[in-house]
Amino acid sequence: MREVLDRVQNEYVDEIPHPALVDGALRGLVSGLDPYSSYLDAEEYADLRVSTAGTYAGIGIEVSTAERALRVVRPFRDSPAATAGIRSGDLIAAIDGEPVGQDLDAAMTRMRGPRGSVVKLGVMRAGSALPLEFNVERAQVDVHSVAFLPLDGGVLYARITGFSDTTAADFVGGIARARRDSPAKPRGLVIDLRNNPGGVLESAVDVADQLLESGVIVTADGRTPQARFHMAATPGELLPGVPVVVLVNGGTASAAEILAGALQDQHRA
Repeated sequence: MREVLDRVQNEYVDEIPHPALVDGALRGLVSGLDPYSSYLDAEEYADLRVSTAGTYAGIGIEVSTAERALRVVRPFRDSPAATAGIRSGDLIAAIDGEPVGQDLDAAMTRMRGPRGSVVKLGVMRAGSALPLEFNVERAQVDVHSVAFLPLDGGVLYARITGFSDTTAADFVGGIARARRDSPAKPRGLVIDLRNNPGGVLESAVDVADQLLESGVIVTADGRTPQARFHMAATPGELLPGVPVVVLVNGGTASAAEILAGALQDQHRA
C-alpha cells in the first residue's frame, strides 16, 4: 500500500494531494467488501445524519433529478420554499447564480445552510418564457416521512417513504389524528412501503412495536458485541384487532424489510 501510494504521488501525470489518495484508497478498500459497504468522509456522514434526523436547516422541498436541474416534486407544507412561491413541477436550474450542472447531490447540499441565511434560486416554470428568481430564507425544516389518507370503507392508508428519527412519532401521531377525525375504529390499515429504502432501524422497530403485542421484531448476529442484539415487542398495541396489509416491491429495502418481515412473521399482516 505504501509503495503504491508513493509511486502514484511521485510518478502520476498530475500531482495528487496525499489526503485525496488516502481517501480514494479507503473507498476502494471498503467498496470491495460487498455491494452494500461504502466509506463516508466527514461531509458525507454529515449529509447522512441530515437525511436520518428528520429535521434540517434548509428550504423544505422534495426534488427529483432532471437534465442539469432539480425538479421540484413538492414543497413541504408551510416551508420556506412554499412561502416563497416555489411550486411542484418547477425546475431549479441555478443556485446562488451558479448552474446546477451534473452534480445533483452537491446542488442539493448547496440549498441547505444556516437558519436565517438566504439562497437565490433560478427557476424554470412551465408557461413562463423567462427564468424566475426566488430569494428563499432558510429555516428549520421538519421532514415528515409518514402520510395518512382515509380510504373508502373505513380503511386507513399510511405511506412511509423512509425511516428517520421522527418516523415512529409521526406514525403514532397520524393514527391519533385519524381516530380524532373518525372516532370509529378503522376497519383496516394499509401500510405502503413500496420504494422505501429504509433508514434508521430503531424507527422501523418502534413502528412494528406499535402494531404488535409481543414477539421478536429483529435479531442480529455479528463478530462484535454491538453487532449482536435482539429486539422484541413490548405489551400494548395501537390498533388491536384491526387487519393490516403491507405493500412492498423490489425497492423496499433495509429497515422497511425489517418492518414488513416482522409483521408477517408474527402473523400480524
